[in-house]
Amino acid sequence: MSERRVVVLGGGASGFFAAITCAESSPETKVMLFEKSPQFLSKVRISGGGRCNVTHACFDPRELSGHYPRGGSALLAPFQVFQPRHTIEWFEARGVKLKTEPDGRMFPATDSSETIIDCLLRAARAARVELIANRAPDRVTRRAEGGFELGFGPGEPLRCDRLLLATGGCRAPAAGQLAVSLGHALEPPVPSLFTFHVAAPWLRALAGISAPGVEVSIPGLRRSELGPVLITHAGLSGPAILRLSAWGARVLHGLDYQASLRINWLPHLDAQKVARQLESHRAAQPARLVVNTPAPPLAARLWEQLVLLAGISRDTRWASLSNASRHRLVQQLHLTELQVIGKTLNQEEFVTCGGVPLKEVNFKTMESRVCPGLYLSGELLDIDGLTGGFNFQSAWTTGWVAGKALAAARPLD
Repeated sequence: MSERRVVVLGGGASGFFAAITCAESSPETKVMLFEKSPQFLSKVRISGGGRCNVTHACFDPRELSGHYPRGGSALLAPFQVFQPRHTIEWFEARGVKLKTEPDGRMFPATDSSETIIDCLLRAARAARVELIANRAPDRVTRRAEGGFELGFGPGEPLRCDRLLLATGGCRAPAAGQLAVSLGHALEPPVPSLFTFHVAAPWLRALAGISAPGVEVSIPGLRRSELGPVLITHAGLSGPAILRLSAWGARVLHGLDYQASLRINWLPHLDAQKVARQLESHRAAQPARLVVNTPAPPLAARLWEQLVLLAGISRDTRWASLSNASRHRLVQQLHLTELQVIGKTLNQEEFVTCGGVPLKEVNFKTMESRVCPGLYLSGELLDIDGLTGGFNFQSAWTTGWVAGKALAAARPLD
């Protein structure tokens, strides 16, 4: 080869970021980016309901790494050199301002993913990255003298000095086939970030109701999540459920998504405080029906169902509420047990855990430990983050680190 050539496979967030970073850092290197589909950055386009949740306003690397059920420890060092603050600066330097929402999620000020796509395309073209859509190799081999040869059907193979695989999440094992062909293992892909199907008719009848600060847990996960929960026609969704599903992705997969879910509807109050609150209702409004006196912040219809689940009849007034009934209501508020019978993937995020094992990658450079000259980034790795911009941040970070390393790599002799 007369010129130094780097090939990036995968036209998503991480692949684009790596290609741009490499080309800007080493203008004399020819950078080629291949995307198998007709459209670049398709996941960026649909993320966040078309707004693109670019990153999260979390600027401490250690705290940031805690938002990754898999990969947090490996990402700690890369986050020291490229984290959300650098992402914000990168886009603002190219004319894209980001805004922060109350929950920490960050979006382009335009509220349009097209702003991010246009920025990345402009940056790639300005850096003279060759963008090739609708084309991907069906085979890759490492040459004995170094570098790689990419096969595209019966045509002439393409040679390159360095290769980056940024081919996305392994929702099917075949998606990691190129990495496997170059010596890598593949952790089996398992869905992450999904909602729970619950069979209880009383719950489904409350579809559309949300509870703002609920604690949810599954026995055996040794973890609980606190946050908003949304009742749906199929069961339960919302941030607390999605986080619990992410941390428990592999355990729940092993259980075939059949599990007992425990809900504490009033986690900010211990049992004694709840009992005192109920007693104050009885003293202040003895003639009112229990089902008509919800405990804040619970919605009236949700409260009504919890009262009935506690075995308290609809016509019971506070004055006639027995101590035993009050005790059952306290227990119901602190521990409602529901049976999970399945899942629905969160279509906005469609994240999987699984992919290339992290021990097979040097996270200082994103270079493979088993195939010199090969680099890996993004969702192809066994990394997945919680909802809220964390998955994009790991894509930007690993892409940037890989791009810098590709630019600095010693040319082949």
